[in-house]
Amino acid sequence: MPSADDRATPAHAAPLGRPALFLFALAGGLAVANAYFAHPLLDVMADDLGLSRAAAGLVVAATQIGYGLGLVLLVPLGDLLDRRRLIIGQFLLSALALVAVAFSNSAAMLLASMAAVGLMAVVTQALVAHAAGLARPTERGHVVGVVTGGIVLGILLARSVAGALTDLSGWRTVYLVSALTTLLMAGLLWRALPPQPRRHAPPPSYPRLIVSLVTLFLEEPALRIRAILAMLIFADITTLLAPLVLPLGAPPFSLSHTQVGLFGLAGAAGALGAIRAGRWTDRGHGQRVTGIALGLMLLAWLPIALLPHSILWLVLGVIVIDFGLQATHVANQGLIYRVRPEAQSRLTAAYMVFYSIGSALGSSLSTLVYAQAGWPGVSLMGAGIALAALVFWARTLRAMPA
Repeated sequence: MPSADDRATPAHAAPLGRPALFLFALAGGLAVANAYFAHPLLDVMADDLGLSRAAAGLVVAATQIGYGLGLVLLVPLGDLLDRRRLIIGQFLLSALALVAVAFSNSAAMLLASMAAVGLMAVVTQALVAHAAGLARPTERGHVVGVVTGGIVLGILLARSVAGALTDLSGWRTVYLVSALTTLLMAGLLWRALPPQPRRHAPPPSYPRLIVSLVTLFLEEPALRIRAILAMLIFADITTLLAPLVLPLGAPPFSLSHTQVGLFGLAGAAGALGAIRAGRWTDRGHGQRVTGIALGLMLLAWLPIALLPHSILWLVLGVIVIDFGLQATHVANQGLIYRVRPEAQSRLTAAYMVFYSIGSALGSSLSTLVYAQAGWPGVSLMGAGIALAALVFWARTLRAMPA
């Protein structure tokens, strides 16, 4: 009898070629960058539109709220509609949302526009699900890892590009340039994106599709466990990233936005972690990868806490925590895609909803903690979240295979 993976993948499917895989990674990097441009710009955006420094995290939180809504309402459509058309349409709408951010003239308009950017940025997950659907089952973890590696690089380059453009001509230029680039990517995807494989069964209606997110979560232990891990690890990383510009932009460091953005490139190890974790998960080592990666995320907070003593400690901490984050994230996805291969978009949506919740909580709470307790408070908060993730993983080891 054919396995679920075999039923979900056409028998004539060929390995996803390198050019197509590169396109998926490039498009995913650009799409996610739109949601991360604001991270190194929180201070200047808040000052320009009258938000207090303590409330600056609301800019990131609004993006994550929009992202969460998109995960529930848009990503499941990949199991109902043609993913190729869905992806291209979301890129076009993303360009409009970016233009709205660039022309925001009040805090309310900025927050609403950033929520729209987050709503459309879920096209990243449509790309991951489409790539996973095109891949052979034995290569699925590797394909997800490569696309996720592109997403990691997009996040990192977003900070660098945003910082440089802001220092040159203001933060609004960042979003205008991104809107143009997003339009160009939509055209490239229209010409080159592989078609979606034919489905073997008619998809459910849209209302049933949305309801099935809850059903999948209740029925699949692997999804529940990995979704909660996603919430914790992304709360942990945004606890670091959201307030980072505040100590780096103040004395004694007094870094420019360009320098803060370039500093983020220290996390490029995360791309390597994503790619290798995909390979290891394909070979049956998903649980081992998770445990090691979560341990690294906890240990990373020790050098991160030493930022007041030397910026080099922070560089080391970012390298370690980003590697651990992306390795865990890819292992999570590789494991949940084995559960219901025919429902990859819905599995992605249900999983990433918890990513969005964690990101929103981490970004909003960490800026408040920084305002009250400074960098030591942020470091304690991050270490506590990382420890909670490690303990949760250890207690759920018997509930799912590697």
